[in-house]
Amino acid sequence: MTTRGRSGNARDRLLLAAAELLDGSGGRTLSTRAVCERAGVQAPTLYHHFGSKQGLIDAVLNHGFTQYVQPHASSGSADPVDDIRQGWERHVRFGLDHPTFYALLYGQVEPGRPCAITAPAHAMLRELLTEAARRGLLGVPVDDAAEQILAANVGTTLSLITQPEGERDMGLSDRVREAALAAVLHPAARQPAPDRAAAAATRAGAALTLRTLVDEDPTGLTAGEHGLLRELLDRLAGSGSRPDPA
Repeated sequence: MTTRGRSGNARDRLLLAAAELLDGSGGRTLSTRAVCERAGVQAPTLYHHFGSKQGLIDAVLNHGFTQYVQPHASSGSADPVDDIRQGWERHVRFGLDHPTFYALLYGQVEPGRPCAITAPAHAMLRELLTEAARRGLLGVPVDDAAEQILAANVGTTLSLITQPEGERDMGLSDRVREAALAAVLHPAARQPAPDRAAAAATRAGAALTLRTLVDEDPTGLTAGEHGLLRELLDRLAGSGSRPDPA
């Protein structure tokens, strides 16, 4: 079977052919000859559009992952914490709907090299966490929160993929998500949205909020002043649960 005669230009046919072959092989092998035959094109056409076989694979993965990150633009709410929950669910669903894509994205990492394809999703998570920090809802710095939530989200998704479909414990996703959020949010932020205003009133919450705002706009501060202020705000943010010294 080939994609010859299907709608779409040569680039789209190559993407579809490569995706089908990757899915059929479980992501283990991909022959450029087989891709070209399936797409109904010659090898020079593949290299013209993608440069190499790895370029084609990267484009296929990027196309698949874009289907996960794009819905965020039209589904955001006024509550960054709820948006993080929705993003977590889209992440898990993408992995379960496209296990081959997901395994290639997260299962074949290289030491010291962040994945450029998944970077947009990571950036979106940081944006939501930054907004939460502005509102005094975070209990840890944005970067720490992003790394913790992403690690939990990826680990949960990979775990669910390995479970037989009929025995899959979807409640695991909810439990790990709420535990991950509890670890990074200010206690008041775990309450319903209308009751969260108290979070910003605490010293720790105010320090984290100010740290986020200063990082976004350090105008008027020297590099040394900026660094000193960040250090002081980090100390205040981390001491919110300790009594002030006499």
